Amino acid sequence: MKKLGLLLTILAITLMLGGNAFAQNVGDNSVYFVTYYSNANTTGAPDGTLRIVNDGDLSTTDYEGVENNPLWADIYVFDDSQELRSCCSCKITSDGLLSESVNKELTADEFTGRGQIARGVIKVVADSLGNATAPVPAPGLHGWMTHIQATTTTFPAPGPGNAVNAVEKGPWFVTETALSDSNLTPA
Repeated sequence: MKKLGLLLTILAITLMLGGNAFAQNVGDNSVYFVTYYSNANTTGAPDGTLRIVNDGDLSTTDYEGVENNPLWADIYVFDDSQELRSCCSCKITSDGLLSESVNKELTADEFTGRGQIARGVIKVVADSLGNATAPVPAPGLHGWMTHIQATTTTFPAPGPGNAVNAVEKGPWFVTETALSDSNLTPA
């Protein structure tokens, strides 16, 4: 009798969930991601890294593994004033990995001429054509970002008998998080 009760409970839960309780996960259809960067181009701070992989789901139906659907990561870098400062489109082949340095690649070639950027937002669109100005969204990219977190430590100021404290940044902590899934609209 206990087995029948358990079976009926499972059946009821399945029906309440729309019959999808035992459905196989067919992948994530996300195409638009957002993250942040901080303490970029800061003396003594480590460099942040944006990592994006192509899961290969759209790669090929050819038994020899011939590539027929690479994806591009259209990357848009904004400063903390919400101004677009740089963008690029990077090809990622099936099962491939793209690693971009925040200091040396993402913020180094900014097109406003205003100098180095310390913090802001990075947006990524998974694109099937590789045109950052008119992307054709396609699922299959997944990403992570290392974040550089600063602590503030108070040290005695240099010099004998000086009771004044000086504030310095450090040590630096590095965390890594998945890119946040966002909603992409035609606008």
